[in-house]
Amino acid sequence: MEQQQQQQITITSDFPSDDHDYLSGFGNTFESESISGSLPRGQNSPLLCPYGLYAEQISGTSFTSPHKLNQRSWLYRIKPSVTHEPFQPRFPRHDKLVSEFDKSNSYTTPTQLRWKPKPVDTVEESAPIDFVEGLYTVCGAGSSFLRHGFAIHMYTANKSMDNCAFCNADGDFLIIPQKGRLWITTECGKLQVSPGEIVVIPQGFRFAVDLPDGPSRGYVSEIFGAHFQLPDLGPIGANGLAAPRDFLVPKAWFEDGSRPGYAIVQKFGGELFVAKQDFSPFNVVAWHGNYVPYKYDLNKFCPYNTVLFDHSDPSINTVLTAPTDKPGVALLDFVIFPPRWLVSEHTFRPPYYHRNCMSEFMGLINGGYEAKADGFLPGGASLHSCMTPHGPDTKTYEATIERGHDAGPFKITNTMAFMFESCLIPRISSWALKSPLMDNDYYQYKTGRKFHLTGLCIPSITGKYRSKF
Repeated sequence: MEQQQQQQITITSDFPSDDHDYLSGFGNTFESESISGSLPRGQNSPLLCPYGLYAEQISGTSFTSPHKLNQRSWLYRIKPSVTHEPFQPRFPRHDKLVSEFDKSNSYTTPTQLRWKPKPVDTVEESAPIDFVEGLYTVCGAGSSFLRHGFAIHMYTANKSMDNCAFCNADGDFLIIPQKGRLWITTECGKLQVSPGEIVVIPQGFRFAVDLPDGPSRGYVSEIFGAHFQLPDLGPIGANGLAAPRDFLVPKAWFEDGSRPGYAIVQKFGGELFVAKQDFSPFNVVAWHGNYVPYKYDLNKFCPYNTVLFDHSDPSINTVLTAPTDKPGVALLDFVIFPPRWLVSEHTFRPPYYHRNCMSEFMGLINGGYEAKADGFLPGGASLHSCMTPHGPDTKTYEATIERGHDAGPFKITNTMAFMFESCLIPRISSWALKSPLMDNDYYQYKTGRKFHLTGLCIPSITGKYRSKF
């Protein structure tokens, strides 16, 4: 057994770099074993598991959830995860993480907000900060205790997690690296996630983040009481947008041996707790089920667009959605704005001016964003809350009008922007609202517009019409 384990570790120690190193599919029931014969056959929890492994189930939904929604996996591990010391509050406290959004820790404002990217070169010169320490909440709504709501965080880190793993008991993480790859070890195996890809770590899974490229930054959304799913395609049909086959799941990988002082950092009700144990949590030799971490390459998204006139609603570019009980209303949608052709005629092609019953948080992974010619930079973010007016900046509007009706087909390239959209009204964390990264000049994107009205007639006091322009 020890010889087999050591051989397996030697073979699979590197992080997978090719799609063939993963399992593929979305919502599938998978199975994977790193040692042949380590996965029990015919039942989930035999009296004696192969190789003396322990059977442990992780449930992402209640036992009695409808079959089509039920998510769970069985893990076969060298030691069960219950083998740890009691959890203790983690000190010093992480005062930039929020999971319970109320007047005591966050604020509300209808003003359009934008944040500049946090420089990563200064991070390299600062004290060592890993992924957990580098997480900070920007905004959110609801409560992890009440199992309804969401939070949006950003992260900036300059060191790998060492002899510790993170577990989010509050909800699912959707992580978007913007700069620097992430090597993520999970209980199901290893994932390499590059900028332009996303990874979803479901509630309860333990994972560790290594930084092979040095300082890294990115975005994280968190949902309470729900899981992401693919959007219904409706009249689009059976194909398009994010294809299920392009979602990748790790293959089983494990490590064995003594790890004195190994720390499990658990986020529970927005607070961080620590429990010590003497082994790695990544000791799962085999597993099967449909509750798993997964990643997706955003460049494989198949976008749809209008081919004659007008501008499509952004929902046409939904990658993943976390629905509410109300049909068509999302707790959180994940939408992208990838490279694509614009061909509509006699149409204002950038995103239209808008007031929305939903709230929109935007980020930029690379390049520029078609509606903002200036100021919206990769690694930055903006927030337009419920019914707050928003739209293209002045420079974008004027350049579009100047091109006139004769603008031919045009391909947007070198871009990958995204949006988190929610039916809940977000509260902004104290840190984010007072951050030196706040772009206090953002309001000026709306100023300086020309009046384009021509030939408008208004009634005079005599009842006749006269032109004001």
